[in-house]
Amino acid sequence: MTKTPIELLAASAPDTRPVVALSEGTDPRIVAGALAAQKAGLTDIILVGPQADVEAALHAEDASAGDGIEIHDPTQSALTATFAAEYLDLRKHKGIDDAAARKAAETPLVYAAMLVRLGHATGTVGGAVHTTGDVVRTAIQVIGMSPDAGMVSSFFLMYPPETASAGARAMLYSDCGLVIDPNSEELASIAAASAVSARALLQEEPKIAMLSFSTKGSARHPAVDKVINATNILRAKHPELNVDGELQFDAAFVPSIGERKSPGSPVAGQANVKIFPNLDAGNIGYKMTQRLGGYLAIGPVLQGLAKPANDLSRGCSAEDVTQIIAVTILQARKT
Repeated sequence: MTKTPIELLAASAPDTRPVVALSEGTDPRIVAGALAAQKAGLTDIILVGPQADVEAALHAEDASAGDGIEIHDPTQSALTATFAAEYLDLRKHKGIDDAAARKAAETPLVYAAMLVRLGHATGTVGGAVHTTGDVVRTAIQVIGMSPDAGMVSSFFLMYPPETASAGARAMLYSDCGLVIDPNSEELASIAAASAVSARALLQEEPKIAMLSFSTKGSARHPAVDKVINATNILRAKHPELNVDGELQFDAAFVPSIGERKSPGSPVAGQANVKIFPNLDAGNIGYKMTQRLGGYLAIGPVLQGLAKPANDLSRGCSAEDVTQIIAVTILQARKT
């Protein structure tokens, strides 16, 4: 069975110990998840937030916590002036002045992202308190997009339960958390980024299914045309990838149905990357897989950034935080 991010890291510790900055250092779930990652030897941690409040949260969770945990208060840090100057340079075209740049640099989200941008941290995680919009906007503005990415999108890693039937597999679902209604070009970009993510995080060659309510012309509609066009764009730009579409979910997942509906396909019935046509389908699909199928869902994970920054659900658990920290470290290995 495919290893989860925590298991992958535990099996192959990096030569250089990574550092992950957590922008919501006062949240008990963040603190507990960070301590678990640190104690497992996955990473060193920077907790960002007001010094006294972070110390209180940290000591409430583990009074002996210390080694491998740093606290950065953006209102007091010696780095804040440098971060403010960098932020001013990045955003002055938007009318930002010195005072506004300093104020931004003193916010935990911007400060944590600057730690990553300027090489003080390997990656950053937020979203237990802040909205996805705030987390993603800050990451794009401060860390920036990868030069080979057409856009920023997201995905979930889906891991089958131990009780799953034979043939169940770990999968990557995209986009389930960010891009509402991608056009064909955007859908192809999401699929290309997801292929890179699958190699890094599933450690498997991607087999990409472009999902629809139609399989190989079984229905006609502009929504189907969008998926067909996206598939053709992806094939033209990335002929090295195994991709098939348009496919219904059963044709992508069940070998016997895949062979019947798309004979000879290298993807049908065995896809490990599922690309949903819009956010409605993706969000509903991952939650049904999680709640009805008992799959472990890790995400939303961001892709397309120059350096790793990830979002959390505001309903996340401490275990979710630890898994996303592990994902963030694995993403850094491929950048």
